[in-house]
Amino acid sequence: MKTIAFFNNKGGVGKTTLVYHLAWMFAGMGRRVLVADLDPQANLTSMFLAESELEKLWDPDREEHPSIMAPLSPMTRGLGDIGETPTQRITNAIWLIPGDLALSNFESNLSEAWGKCLDGQEPAFRTTSAFHRVMLDAYQKTDADVVLIDVGPNFGAINRAALICAESVVVPLAPDLFSIQGLRNLGPTLKDWRTQWKRRFAENPAIDLPLPKGMMNPVGYTVIQFGIRDSRPVKAYQKWSNRIPSTFDSLVLENPKEDISKTYENDPNCLGMLKHYRSLMPMAMEARKPIFNLSAADGAIGAHAKSVQDCKDDFKNLAKNILAKYKF
Repeated sequence: MKTIAFFNNKGGVGKTTLVYHLAWMFAGMGRRVLVADLDPQANLTSMFLAESELEKLWDPDREEHPSIMAPLSPMTRGLGDIGETPTQRITNAIWLIPGDLALSNFESNLSEAWGKCLDGQEPAFRTTSAFHRVMLDAYQKTDADVVLIDVGPNFGAINRAALICAESVVVPLAPDLFSIQGLRNLGPTLKDWRTQWKRRFAENPAIDLPLPKGMMNPVGYTVIQFGIRDSRPVKAYQKWSNRIPSTFDSLVLENPKEDISKTYENDPNCLGMLKHYRSLMPMAMEARKPIFNLSAADGAIGAHAKSVQDCKDDFKNLAKNILAKYKF
């Protein structure tokens, strides 16, 4: 199973919007995409599904919701292992494992199981590997080429269990002090999780239980929502943009020789730069489509039409760079 997680412990960098648009772009490039919404806020699910569909999905009168909580429900209720994974077909090439605000209730199960894995307790491994097995089930049923994983901006037990499922990690960043500090936290945490999972993996008593490998290989970063003036980041953001390459290199990739001469323009770890598309995002949400698919009928006329094309070019470049590093 090919899996890519999009993660930054700093919120507000446009991570969910990035995953949504990349799913559409990869699909447009001929890939079959499974999207897993493992963020308890479920914002990605609300981007893919209309409000009427969300009402049915999260109807409080339904005994079980056809979301990520459906296969996890037996575990949260103490009744057994995972159940069948529900998926929503968005297009012929995009499937969604819908998120659910109730996912936060699974946090305590994951936190408790993490410690018990060191004791070789099989139920703990079944809990910790639940996300992996849920995605594997949907991956096989949909015959997907890749799974894109969206998670929340924190270092909690849900994200830890989600990220150990990821073969690769793309880090969305904003060109500011907070993202630089986020990288300082992210690199050591991913390393720590890899080490911890490796110790636990060796204690698994159920050899037939499919477990994630906990690779979490950082394939690069993308900088989003920067100001533009004459096709260049404005001065207020330039300072932080230029500090990202060396910080990512030393603290996430753990390269001992930090190259301070790198800029985002010549850094091979920079997968792409995405502009702030301003009024186009609300227009896209109303039309229920990605920005780069907006048409004149949706209101994308004049200067907006050029911005739509710019967005398409930016995301196509980003998708190609990801494919070049992580073929699927």
